[in-house]
Amino acid sequence: MRALAVTGRLAEGMVREAVGGLADVLVMDVDVASFITPKMLMEAKPEGYDIILIPGAITADFGPVAAELETKIRLGPKHAVDLRRVLSLLGEVELSTTVPACLLLEERMRSEARAAISELEVGAEAPLIIKGVKIGGASRMKVLAEIVDATRFDEGGLAETVRHYERVGAEMIDLGIPLDAEPAAVARAVIVAKGATSLPVSVDTLRPDLLKAGIEAGCDLVLSLDGSNLDEVGPMAAETGVPAVVLPGPGETTLAETLRAALDFGVKAIADPVLSPPLSGLAESVCRYREVHRTFPDVPLFFGAGNVTELLDADSPGANALLAVLGAEVGAAVLFTPEYSDKARGSIRELRRASEMILLARARRSPPKDLGLDLLVLKEKHRRPEEEMPEEFELVGPGGESVNVVADGGEVADRIEGGGLRWEMDPAGSFRIGVAKGKIVVRHDAVTLVGESARRLLAEIIDRGLVTRLDHAGYLGRELERADMALRLDRSYSQDEPPFPTKN
Repeated sequence: MRALAVTGRLAEGMVREAVGGLADVLVMDVDVASFITPKMLMEAKPEGYDIILIPGAITADFGPVAAELETKIRLGPKHAVDLRRVLSLLGEVELSTTVPACLLLEERMRSEARAAISELEVGAEAPLIIKGVKIGGASRMKVLAEIVDATRFDEGGLAETVRHYERVGAEMIDLGIPLDAEPAAVARAVIVAKGATSLPVSVDTLRPDLLKAGIEAGCDLVLSLDGSNLDEVGPMAAETGVPAVVLPGPGETTLAETLRAALDFGVKAIADPVLSPPLSGLAESVCRYREVHRTFPDVPLFFGAGNVTELLDADSPGANALLAVLGAEVGAAVLFTPEYSDKARGSIRELRRASEMILLARARRSPPKDLGLDLLVLKEKHRRPEEEMPEEFELVGPGGESVNVVADGGEVADRIEGGGLRWEMDPAGSFRIGVAKGKIVVRHDAVTLVGESARRLLAEIIDRGLVTRLDHAGYLGRELERADMALRLDRSYSQDEPPFPTKN
């Protein structure tokens, strides 16, 4: 397929480097590639091509030009650096006249990844199935999400939390039971949770009476059995067929001893060697998992990722990805996490994504990268090229003042002292911006607007005549975008405060 990449003067070098001989390059008489018009291309009359790629940021209709030239004209990627990947797939993927090629290919990769995950899971054999959910064997690691102190919730709050955890990726729901709970409260929590979801529901406590109450109420899994409660609860779990997570202890009682006793009772067991917190034996506990897996290869392993993320002041996406990989290497079948602390919010979704990446990577016999799915949030997989610093320009200082600058060897002063902006109140009124329940809330004396898009909210504000000063409009755009970003990153937002803490 003979292809032509169309660009402007400023991006010519990047485009020629990116295409690498896979396409010809046509440079139009315009600096910025996204300003190329249908008329320009019509006047250039490129001939002999099967497809012409125009910059992905262009929104004009090139349909009449394509008809005149009798050539497909499709949107390429937004950035030149992605051209090589797009060109290598010509003939395999039908590009779009409205969707940039980079976005189209990302969606294609995601769709293919999702289809592969589903196919692999359907064909996987597992030693244990809990309410239709495969546990262990060749199946994907499953995410068990804990609702801490579940019996302290009212019925509506508990049901909504269960549904929320299911929406964000949980595949089993764990009801964490406080020490002072009563059996009736445990039964009520199980009934409410099972009424809110079709996912397996577990009861999480060591008290025998509460475990029994959970089993009688219809729970699908119990956490946990150890030497202190096994004799009392083990026979009931075995008789009812309710699987149980098995722990070591108390005291010197080993996991192997408790596990063998549980298996002798006929319990469908999941072994928990207990993942230790950071700097409290974490590495040693990972080794312990490997040994248990070697000794009991047919018993699924329970991996408490939350024991690490809740006790580590670091962003959770990377931590959960690495924990899931470690779990996979030592034979883990269940990834357990609460979202108890604010910093651990998102852990359910992150562990679910990590488990999907690992399933794909294992099938491809590759590291978990370039899969169509990832856990990149703030970091970029492909860094976009920067603009070249002009030789002469006006540098705007922190106080709003500007000075003429001639760059010396590419070095520019990064700070200008003095000055300051004098703000005036907009006659149309002021705004208060916040976020609530996944939406941006904009309050004005005349109206309160709620939406998910900063761009659309700003357009609505302008259309209604609620802003009359350019400095006020610029300020609103900045704050709305900060609120939008906070929602997308699941962060809190406070008007006029920076979105990220200042680094010293």
